[in-house]
Parts: sequence; C-alpha cells; structure tokens
Amino acid sequence: MRVEIWSDIACPWCYVGKARFEKALAAFPHRDEVEVVHRSFELDPGRAKGDVQPVITMLTRKYGMSEAQALAGEDNLGAQAAAEGLDYRTRDRDHGNTFDMHRLLHLAKEHGRQDELIEILYRANFAEERSVFTEGDERLVELAVEAGLDAAAVRKVLADPDAYADDVRADEREAAALGANGVPFFVLDRAYGVSGAQPAEVFTRALSQAWGERSPLRLVGEQDPGDGAVCGPDGCAVPQQG
Repeated sequence: MRVEIWSDIACPWCYVGKARFEKALAAFPHRDEVEVVHRSFELDPGRAKGDVQPVITMLTRKYGMSEAQALAGEDNLGAQAAAEGLDYRTRDRDHGNTFDMHRLLHLAKEHGRQDELIEILYRANFAEERSVFTEGDERLVELAVEAGLDAAAVRKVLADPDAYADDVRADEREAAALGANGVPFFVLDRAYGVSGAQPAEVFTRALSQAWGERSPLRLVGEQDPGDGAVCGPDGCAVPQQG
C-alpha cells in the first residue's frame, strides 16, 4: 500500500501531522508493506527566494492577525508539537520560499533518502536557532549531506533552477486535481484521503480501512494458464504446434 503525503517545510501542522501519522504507522500490523512518498506543496509559491521575514510578521500581514493572536497561535502550536515529542521554537523563526527544499526532496527520493531529508528540514526549520532561509545554499547543502546525500550533487541541483522544478510543479498540479487546497494532505492508495494533522487514531482507522478494502486482482481473459503465454521462474511457455 502506498501513502502519499503532500506537505510544505514551512507548514507547522505538516510537522505535527507527520509525527501523528508515524505514530499510527508504527503500530500498524502491515507497516513493512506500506510505502510512504512525500509530495511537494508550497504554501507561499509566489514568494521570492530572498524574501525572508519573521514568522510573526508574516502571520500578521498575510492573515490579518494581531501580533497577540499570532503569538498565541505559535504558543498553541508549540504545545501541540510538544505533545507529540517534537521540539518547536515559538519565537524568532523565519519564513521564506521553500521551492529549493522541495527540489532537493525529489533528489533525495531518487536516492532513497527522502524521509531522512524531510525530517531534518522540519527539525532545522522548527526546532533549531539557525535559519534555513537566511544562510544561503550552503545551509541546505549541510542539511542534505546530514541526510545522506552527496554534497556535489546537492550543489549541482541548487545551481540549476530547472533541476526537479517540473517534478515539484507536477506534485502541486496533482494536489489540485485531488482537491487538496491545504496541507498536510494524506492519500492512501489513491482511494482514501485524510486532510490535516488529524489525531493518530484517525490515521489508524484510515490505514486499517484502506488496507482492508484493497481490491483483489481481477484477471481478464481465460483463466486457464495454458491459454495465455507467460514467463515465470522456470522460463517462458512456448506454444507447441498442433
């Protein structure tokens, strides 16, 4: 079974939702038969790469919150994260463009290191003092290397703005086609969707339901193996002349 997760590194509910999903997945009896794929979704796709501002400032300007409301919201998110065993800095975080991070996540996927990289990027953005937005490409190189990627390969991707750009945009178009207008958004076997950072119990039910209702394979055509030419471990069947 495949679970696809649309998310953004700048999204605190994606950070919390990932932890809740993983709690449910860890207890799922068929855990080893579940493939998890992370898909790209930018919360602020129009933001220029160098346009970085404090999270509190972004919240007040983009959503019309008062500073007190924005601070209270961050405190609430910090408490939600702590309940899942996550570190979360409620003050002095930055907000910026995440497109390069999504491009690197596609590189990481090719090398089987996607989950490691997204975990490290979340931690760096939400828990560490150093910004993932203000230190230039070398900060992302450092984090990608920590996830097991080759530094030269990472620098090559970051130097080419077109590298994996189509993959990011394809993920975003697919999210729109599936009706996802916010993240996190979880899709199980393209049959069930879970929107938002739901409690672990919701993910447990979704996993069980999606697993239990998988359609068995239905063969089309004659059911006698002799009627269809096939190849197997013992070789390929060769029709005999009558």
